[in-house]
Amino acid sequence: MQHSGTIEFETERLICRRFHAEDDKDMLNNWAADPDIQFEYGEPVYTDIAQVRGLLSKYIESYSDPDSYRWAIIEKTSGQNIGQIALCKVYSDCCTAEIEYCIGKSFWGSGYAGEALSGLMRFIFNNTGFQKLEAYHRVENVKSGRVLEKSRMHITDTVQRFVRENKEPVGEVCYCITRDEYLG
Repeated sequence: MQHSGTIEFETERLICRRFHAEDDKDMLNNWAADPDIQFEYGEPVYTDIAQVRGLLSKYIESYSDPDSYRWAIIEKTSGQNIGQIALCKVYSDCCTAEIEYCIGKSFWGSGYAGEALSGLMRFIFNNTGFQKLEAYHRVENVKSGRVLEKSRMHITDTVQRFVRENKEPVGEVCYCITRDEYLG
């Protein structure tokens, strides 16, 4: 399968690029220390700069793998790191990947998550061999649900994560889009 790794892409209002060590303060202030965001994102809360720097080191080290896809979402007007978007699960054997994203609360309601998601789909289908992108959200996470509803993705019965774990998606709503659907 053709991988590109994390290569920078832009949208109208965002730059999606690799994480840098200098992202630490924005991450802490804008999203990584927020329990609500981290709970919905499925990550622990990072309460101090040393913890964020440890996380950043893992992100930056992962870029040496060609199948690592994790972008810092940078608001062009402020230059701030306002969140992240990633392919959190890569299934090269079936050319499928699962998307995850988060945006800091003070940036909610501006369409940034949807804009980053749209840019990610365009990048992936134009630069890699992935044939299918998937995502899911917990039923309670209505904000993430609205982002996926507005995207070109559509509801599906399940995603690779649940298939491989031999689980039914209970309490989750699954979405997907294929390369043919996207490009067609």
